[in-house]
Amino acid sequence: MMYIGEIAQKIVCVSFDAPCGQVDRLFQENQGLQGLVVLEDNHSVGLITRTNFYQKMGTRYGYNLFLKRPIQLLANNSPLVVDYFASVIEVSKQAMERLEEEVYDDVIIKKENAVFGVVSIKELLLKVADIQADIARYLNPLTLLPGNYIIDEKLKNLFRHPSDFTFLYIDLDRFKPYNDLYGFQKGDEFLQSTANILKECFTSPDVFIGHIGGDDFVVTFNHFEFERYCEDLIQTFDNKLHYFYSKEHFENKSVFSENRLGEMERIPLVSISIAVVKNEKGRFKSPEEVVAEATRLKKICKMKSGSCYYLEPYVMS
Repeated sequence: MMYIGEIAQKIVCVSFDAPCGQVDRLFQENQGLQGLVVLEDNHSVGLITRTNFYQKMGTRYGYNLFLKRPIQLLANNSPLVVDYFASVIEVSKQAMERLEEEVYDDVIIKKENAVFGVVSIKELLLKVADIQADIARYLNPLTLLPGNYIIDEKLKNLFRHPSDFTFLYIDLDRFKPYNDLYGFQKGDEFLQSTANILKECFTSPDVFIGHIGGDDFVVTFNHFEFERYCEDLIQTFDNKLHYFYSKEHFENKSVFSENRLGEMERIPLVSISIAVVKNEKGRFKSPEEVVAEATRLKKICKMKSGSCYYLEPYVMS
C-alpha cells in the first residue's frame, strides 16, 4: 500500500493574518506556485489557490477591498487535510467527494500534527492510475479476483503475523466435461458466475477471495466459523446451477460426454467441493504446509457425490 505522504510536495505557507498584498507578491514572484497553505498557530490550516485568489481579487473593487486585509478572508478554511499514512486510494475517494468548486484543490498532508506538504489532484490521479494498473497485472483477467501472486502474498502475511485463520480450497467438480460440451464461452460465464457467488456469500471485511486459475478458488478469514459460510455457498451454488444447463440436462441431473478413453458416458452435473483447513493452535508453520493439506483434503472431498465441504478433525499429538 502506498501512503499519500510518499507523493507529497513541499508547499509555501503563510500566516492566516498575512495581508493579501503579500500573497499577491508571492504569486507574482513564483509563477509556478499554484497555491499556498494558510497556517494559524502552526496547526489550523487553510488553502488559497492561485485561481481562486485572482478570481476574488480581480473583481471590480477586489484589490482595493482586500489588498491590506488578511488572507484568511479569501482562503478555504476547511480544506481536505489527511494524515501522511493515509492510503492513496482512500484519499482519492475523499478528494472526489468534495464540493464541485473544491474538487481540484490540492490535498494538504499532515505528519505528526504538522503540515508536511500537499498533493495536487493531477499527481493524485496519476498515482491512482499507476496503482490500479499494478493491481490489474495481478488479477485473474476472467473474474478480476486476486490471482496467484496476491494469493501467495496473502498467505505469507498470515504467517508474518500469526493468528487463527481458516483456508478454503474451492474446486468445481466435472467442470471439464461441461466446458467440452457447452463450449469455452459458456464455461467462462460459469466461472464468472462462481466468482460472483463467492463475493455474494463472503461479504465480511476480513474475508479474502482469490482465483488460482481455471475452476480453483481460495478463501481465507480470521476465525473458525466456517460452517455457515460453506453451507450458504453450497446452497447458493446449487440453486443457480439450472442457469447453465439446458432444461433436459438439468432435469436429468446429468449429461452425456466423452471420457478420457474416448467413450461416451453419463456424467453428473457440476458440483462444488470445499476443502477446509483450520490453522488452530499454530498447527501449520508455512503457507506451503497449508496448501499441501488443502490439496490433500480436496481430493477426498471430490470423491463424495454432490456439492460438499470437508474438514478432517485435527488431534494434537
